[in-house]
Amino acid sequence: MHDTLTAGASVTGLGATTPLGGDVASTWAAMLAGRSGAALVEEEWAAGLPVRIAARMSVDPAEVLGRVPARRLDRCQQAALVAAREAWADAGAPEVEPERLAVVIGTGVGGVLTLLAQDDLMEASGPRKVSPYTVPMLMPNAAAAVVSIELGARAGAYTPVSACASGAEAIAMGLDLIRLGRADVVVAGGAEACVHPLTLAGFAQARALSRFDGPPEEASRPFDAARDGFVLGEGAAVLVLEREGFAAGRGARTHATLAGAGTSSDAHHITAGTAEGQVRAMRLALDSAGLSPLDVGHVSAHATSTPTGDLTESASIAEAVGVHPAVTAVKSMTGHLCGASGSLAAIAAILSLREGVIPAVRNLADPDPEVKLDLVAGAARRGRWRAAMVNSFGFGGHNASLAFTA
Repeated sequence: MHDTLTAGASVTGLGATTPLGGDVASTWAAMLAGRSGAALVEEEWAAGLPVRIAARMSVDPAEVLGRVPARRLDRCQQAALVAAREAWADAGAPEVEPERLAVVIGTGVGGVLTLLAQDDLMEASGPRKVSPYTVPMLMPNAAAAVVSIELGARAGAYTPVSACASGAEAIAMGLDLIRLGRADVVVAGGAEACVHPLTLAGFAQARALSRFDGPPEEASRPFDAARDGFVLGEGAAVLVLEREGFAAGRGARTHATLAGAGTSSDAHHITAGTAEGQVRAMRLALDSAGLSPLDVGHVSAHATSTPTGDLTESASIAEAVGVHPAVTAVKSMTGHLCGASGSLAAIAAILSLREGVIPAVRNLADPDPEVKLDLVAGAARRGRWRAAMVNSFGFGGHNASLAFTA
């Protein structure tokens, strides 16, 4: 029997809105088909940018929610609400006491589109034209707050803001809340919507974005020898986590089990991660789950498609888990959803365990010879795996790894 501090959490609900589809089913089908959500940004405001490729949500969340209610929500909050509603419905809308229901939605920057748009408006027309909803729309915690209000969750509404590790950290925090006995059900994930001239220019100036001059769908190339940066994406991905006994008691369908999680910090550099910190997070996740490296058959890698980042992670995976697991990189298709990337990778890993198939890494024409991993290339791979690892790393030295079991 598991002690409560080492028990897993049942994953009973999945929800997403991504560059590949407006829900989990369409996103997953596109992943298995190897499609890409990257496209040329054709708006006039992008004309002078050094990079004009991005992966935006394929379905406008404002259209899903309705234009009137969406007007009071930043695009990041809209995406979070769409994903959370799908996840909650997928879980069967659990009957749970409000004081035993928590929400954890991570984000990298929150309502930056609102902040920048309202600043432009004030500069052009004066302070009296600024919307009274500006602050509730720009604050990073608003996505978690909106979801908690929607569901009536009173066990806490939390917002990890850990750059690109935020979504995975949210899921790790959800597991902690369940293990500590503070909640029976946690709605956890990440949301991001920051495709804007300033963010594109800033990432481009930092040499983080791909400057590929061919078809946009070929720009994101994790682990490929010719990779040159990531494609900025947007979207949200949310899981419903339940205490195992609670889920069993109500006869809930379980997609997979969140068996463990590990987080660490590099304390090294604001943008460059370390193998040591990544290895520590993966080993902590394995220990938390009661798994050995040999139990892990699949890794959903962070793999942003940057030259140094992919190499660092490949070495970390080899050291912490080994070279035997099948490794994929969903950012090759979705672009980098920043604060939502870890939770989307978690959904992909859960579905791989449940369905017995791993999506292939797109655009892997010439694997980097320094990457000593079993990369899933060419076509999706079928099989059965006991456990899957999900990695998510963020600027500032944030590392989060999640361990799921079938």
